[in-house]
Amino acid sequence: MGMPIAADVLLVEDDRRLAAMLMALLTDEGYRVEVAGDGQSGLHLGLTRRYGALIIDRRLPVREGLELLRILRSNGVVTPALVLTGLGALADRVEGLDAGAEDYLVKPFEVPELLARIRALLRRNAASAHSLPVPGWRLDIARRAAIDPTGKLAEVQLSQRECALLTLLASSPEQVFTRAQLLDGIFDHADTEGTVDSYVHYLRHKLGRGVIQTVYNLGYRLGRL
Repeated sequence: MGMPIAADVLLVEDDRRLAAMLMALLTDEGYRVEVAGDGQSGLHLGLTRRYGALIIDRRLPVREGLELLRILRSNGVVTPALVLTGLGALADRVEGLDAGAEDYLVKPFEVPELLARIRALLRRNAASAHSLPVPGWRLDIARRAAIDPTGKLAEVQLSQRECALLTLLASSPEQVFTRAQLLDGIFDHADTEGTVDSYVHYLRHKLGRGVIQTVYNLGYRLGRL
């Protein structure tokens, strides 16, 4: 079938031997793989980085796999996800799909089937948009750049955190995010809510004050398009 186009895959799996086996298998297939060993680490990566597909175990420490998936979906992350688990009852499969998974594979599994399902996820993701509209700009997530839709201005490069913050706001343009929500979704545990304010300031300096709106006593939302 040939080597697939290189794509980034997030694997959230706490079984170290299985994670190592899957990482080696997927790497041999040409994928770039990042591994998280618990649900909280997987949530942080899923919210702050762009992947072609997600592979998520159900029984994870810190945050259970379906809880992780629900939070990603509620924050506008639409990357196709495969839930990989030993829970194979019909009710478990239905629960996984209802949580936002595109596919559900029960352990033990056959390697050719797993690879075929990942290829299907990547085909689905290839058809999705790689940019989001923001006030006066188009956000190119893959390039971490804001581009003037008229083409009159050169693109503005964004840091990883700036892009992640703007991506989260733009994914739910009508939602008001509290500083605590933004802090939990994007930043490190050592950061404070003042860090959120600093990055809002950086984005306004680069893209204009209208790009992010302050909602008094609540938090921030995307500026009016």
